[in-house]
This record gives sequence, structure tokens and C-alpha cells, in this order.
Amino acid sequence: MGQIIGKTDKGEDIVAYEISGGILKAKIMNFGANLMELHVKMADGSDRDVVLGYNNIEDYFDNDPNYGCTVARCANRIGGAEFTIDGEKYTLEKNDNGKNNLHSGKTSLQRRLWKTVDEAADHVSFTYHSPDGDLGFPGNLDITVTYTIKDNAVIIDYKGISDKKTILNPTNHSYFNLKGEGNGDILDTQVQINADEFTHSDAESIPDGQLIDVTGTPMDFRTYHSVGERVDADYEALNQAGGYDHNYVLKKTDEFRAPEFDHDDKKEYEAAKFKAADDSIEVSVYTDLPGLQFYSGNYISGHDLGKCGKMYPRRGGVAFETQFFPNAINVPTFDQPVIEAGKTFATRTVYKFSAK
Repeated sequence: MGQIIGKTDKGEDIVAYEISGGILKAKIMNFGANLMELHVKMADGSDRDVVLGYNNIEDYFDNDPNYGCTVARCANRIGGAEFTIDGEKYTLEKNDNGKNNLHSGKTSLQRRLWKTVDEAADHVSFTYHSPDGDLGFPGNLDITVTYTIKDNAVIIDYKGISDKKTILNPTNHSYFNLKGEGNGDILDTQVQINADEFTHSDAESIPDGQLIDVTGTPMDFRTYHSVGERVDADYEALNQAGGYDHNYVLKKTDEFRAPEFDHDDKKEYEAAKFKAADDSIEVSVYTDLPGLQFYSGNYISGHDLGKCGKMYPRRGGVAFETQFFPNAINVPTFDQPVIEAGKTFATRTVYKFSAK
């Protein structure tokens, strides 16, 4: 059973649910379908919460960094805050540099109350009805997100259906600190990303269709490197974003296949791995989507009071957001985040943990 942990500004009950399995225990709330806590049981029996979140429930109402939330309808950026489907132009909120759309807008689904439709010891499901024209997007969209813990993995399933052709590109925006939330920055976190290329972006982080080879650049994570090793290197992509905040073009080859996580006729692949500097925790990230946004928390303000009672520092967490490429709807050569009317869309993200 869920526990009421607060009220929205409309007086609605905010309810949190605990699910668990193996070494993992999570707390997820119906506001923003948000992963609030993720505890790992360590080999010595201690407990470590490895995702960032607020100390005060009211702080989630704004949640500018998007700690833990389900981002929808469309994660990441849409250049010019507009797009065209079948000849019809749609205009969105310009909430990024006053020019572009980021994460669907300031009042998007991650800042709304979802309906709980199923709960058990190991999973919880939420659904949201987004009406035609909501946030500027076409179609009456029904989207469901289910969190499941199984075999030391957090499995996040998204399903959506619309009565009009529309965009759907959901992701989870959890920030991880494998030392435990609030325990300093993540510069010593080791990261590996299974990608030979990343998408080139302009000064406003809008991809234009070009793909850049990572070879010989500080963007190359094909073997483990710490976040801090090259995050401040004098390299155009890093200078523009203030560190890592880039979409990687994932390798969908047999060596990265993870058939144990296949679903809905979709094939899953390992996208990335990351681990604590002392090797105490390692996490593998899996997805069926083409891209992964690797974000080193460059714009964490230093003024967010975390669950631990401490202010989170800049780069206090690192995010691995599975996705269609940013601005894909405006770049025809990219895989398109478009769903047909009446057809169910499904995608799955997995974070699989091991603790030593």
C-alpha cells in the first residue's frame, strides 16, 4: 500500500510506494511518476541511497533539474520549439534559452499527478491522460510507466497510445551518485559508453544531423574513464555544454545484446556501465532506443537541499537518459520519435546493479 507523503498545490494526495527485490529497494511517487529513492544493500549490510532527490516534497513542484522524474511527452530538446507532422506545424513552449523546447515545457508531465493503476511488492504502475493539444503536442495520449525490481535490476517500462500521429519520447531523469546521494560530486565515477559517435550540436545543444567520431576526443568512453578526467577539457562540445551533456549514438551489435530484457518484440542492448571509484557498486544501463544522453550534472545549482539534509554540489549526480536523439523530429536522417495513431508504443530502460 502507498503512503501519503504530501499534497499538491491543488490539494491532491501525493502517494509514495515502496518496491524491492534482491539488493534493491525503491520509493516511487505518483507525482511525476518519480523515482525518489533507490537503496542498495551493500556487502557489509549497510544501506546506500544512490539517487538524488529533495528533502522537501514541495521542491518537486518546480524541480528544475528534474531529479528522478518521468520526462514526457518528449525528453530533451526540440529546436525552435516547433515541429511539423504530415504538413501541420506545432508550436511548443520556448523554455530553453527562450528559443527551444526542453523536456516538453515547464508544466510537462513530470510536474503532474499520475494515476496509480497497479501495485505489488516488486512493481508499481502509473498512467496519465494527456489531452490533444496539451503542451502543444497533437493527439489524446495515454501513457503508462511501470517500475519493476527483478534480479537486482530496476526495469522501467513505458507504453503509450494516441488517437493522432504524435511524438512520444519518454525517459527517466534520475541522477546517480554511487557513493550515496549528498556525498560530494561524481567526478571520480567511472563511466563506459558503448558508442563510437555522438551527435554534433550547436551552441544551444541542438543537434543538426552530424555525427562526430569519438576517437581521440574527450568524448570517448568506449573504455572506462572517470567523469572528472576530461570533463573540463578545452574541447568545443564540452565548452558549449559546461561539461558532458551529450547524446551518444549507441552500438546495436551482438556483443552488447541483452536478450534477458527483450520486450514487446523489441531487442535490448547494453548502452553504458558506470561504477564507483572503489568498485563497490557497478551499474549497467540497457535500452532498445538509439540514443543515450550522458549528463554530468553541470547545472546543479548548489542550492538544492537533498534528502540527506545537505546541499547538492555542482556535478553532485550523473544521469544516463535513454532516448531518441534530441531534435530528431527536425532531423529526417535520425530515427523518428513518432507514433502512429492507434498503435501502442513500448520502450524499456534497465539499470542493473551489482554490489561488492
